Amino acid sequence: MALLLIGLVLFLGVHSTRVFAEGARRRWIDRLGEKPYKAIYSVLSLAGFVLLVWGYGLARQDPVVLWTPPRAMNHVAALLVLVAFVLLPAAYVPRNAIKARLHHPMVLGVKLWAFAHLLANGTLADVLLFGSFLLWAVLSFRAARQRDRANRVEYAAGTVAGTASTIVIGVIAFLVFAFWGHAWLIGVRPF
Repeated sequence: MALLLIGLVLFLGVHSTRVFAEGARRRWIDRLGEKPYKAIYSVLSLAGFVLLVWGYGLARQDPVVLWTPPRAMNHVAALLVLVAFVLLPAAYVPRNAIKARLHHPMVLGVKLWAFAHLLANGTLADVLLFGSFLLWAVLSFRAARQRDRANRVEYAAGTVAGTASTIVIGVIAFLVFAFWGHAWLIGVRPF
């Protein structure tokens, strides 16, 4: 469990600089330069991710069961994760109505992904992993919206083509991951 906790602190800590330490982040970028800062950020993020994945895998070998969710929660989780998969490309596909309306769809996708997994899983490792990501996403979304208001950010209106592309990419990615990738990477078949 220690590796999972260290990985979470490192990964989410690095990703929380805009939430809790925007001034310090800006000073580091000014001092190091943007590319070196991003390189350090990437290395620390990758190290944290490796540790949390490794730690979660180890914790799953000897699970501490807190509750057993009803089987129906797997179906609810699948539907929420499908929506989360559509929200992820919405952060990048130009001029889609999802980003125009929600402004920070990737963070909302992380929220849904984490919440869905909390509904469908009941071990201590699940609560630590998905609960941490859910808390981070709530705080990150709030901070991003505050930055938007402070900077008077305007989002481009969406187009039918941009929105349709976003949905198609998200659904295809979900299907590939749900029916193949999840079992290959995580060792669990959701369906």
